[in-house]
Amino acid sequence: MKKSLIYTKTGDNGTTSLVGGVRVKKTHCRIEAYGTVDELNSCLGMLISLIETDDEKKLLRFVQHKLFTLGAYLATEQSQSETGIVSYIEDDDIGKLENAIDIIDASLPTLKGFILPGGAYQSSVCHLCRTVCRRAERRILDLEEHYNIEIDVNCKRFVNRLSDYLFVLSRKLNHLSSEDEIYWDKTCK
Repeated sequence: MKKSLIYTKTGDNGTTSLVGGVRVKKTHCRIEAYGTVDELNSCLGMLISLIETDDEKKLLRFVQHKLFTLGAYLATEQSQSETGIVSYIEDDDIGKLENAIDIIDASLPTLKGFILPGGAYQSSVCHLCRTVCRRAERRILDLEEHYNIEIDVNCKRFVNRLSDYLFVLSRKLNHLSSEDEIYWDKTCK
C-alpha cells in the first residue's frame, strides 16, 4: 500500500478547499470558525489527559467526536455539497451536556460571585477550554452574520452549552482537588 502524502502543496497560495470543492482563502471566516473548533478539540484532548474520572473522560471524548462533526458541518459549502447525517448535532447531544451540567452543579457549593480562572491545574486547563469554546461560538456566529449563512440551531446550542459544561467542570475539578475557588475581588485590592 502506498503511503499518502501529508503535504499536497495546494494550499501554498493561501487557499484551501471546503467540502464540495469550493476554494477559499485560509483567512476566510468559515476557516476561522472550524479552525477554532479544531483548536478547542485539541485543548479538550489535553484536558482529558489530566482528568482521572472515567465519567468525565467519556463525556469529553463524546464531545470531541461531536466537535469533529461540527467541524465537518462548518467545512461544508452547503450550496455545493450536501452534509451527511453524520454531520448533524441532535437534541439528545445537547441534552447529554445539560444532564451533566445539572448533575455537577447539584454537587457544588452555591456560587458567591464571579470566579477567576485558576486553582488546580486541571481546572485551569478546563477554563482555557471554556474560553476557546466561547471564541468558537463567536466565530460561528460571525460566519452566520457576515456571510448570510444559516447555521443549524443545534450546532450553536451545543457550543453554547459546552462552555457552560466546561465552567461547572472547572469548578468540580477544583473541588476534587481541594482547591479554593478564586472569587473576583471587585475592589481589585
